[in-house]
Amino acid sequence: MRHIIPLICGIIFGLGLTVSGMVNPAKVVGFLDVTGNWDPSLIFVMGGAVAVTVLAFRTILKRRGPLLGGGFHLPTRRDIDLRLVAGAVMFGAGWGLSGLCPGPAIASLAFLDPKMALFVLALIAGSYLARLNLFSRFRAPPVVAADT
Repeated sequence: MRHIIPLICGIIFGLGLTVSGMVNPAKVVGFLDVTGNWDPSLIFVMGGAVAVTVLAFRTILKRRGPLLGGGFHLPTRRDIDLRLVAGAVMFGAGWGLSGLCPGPAIASLAFLDPKMALFVLALIAGSYLARLNLFSRFRAPPVVAADT
């Protein structure tokens, strides 16, 4: 069951991305084209995801632990460093240029498009390179976010 539930969740997530059209890079690029032929549908997909997440987190985090054992793994760091900002900028630039982020790219593999397979291979390679920590010497001291 520990592997079946995540598989089912992943399939549901992929189906949701497909039904909403988010596996089509033109949809995302259309959303980002605010001065041209703007497509606001991504707002509704993101809004629905945020609403479900907010409600689910409030309910789930009241539990002592996940249903299938173990514990919750929540982030403990609250600082903002150069690596975080650089990663966010690279993710955003890649998302804007390609119209894809990891979830929709992986879900789109079901369509057997060689371009999507190449994107996912590049995603895997980039993730592997990031884990090598090649740029650790460029790490700046953290800037602590102000609590509001």
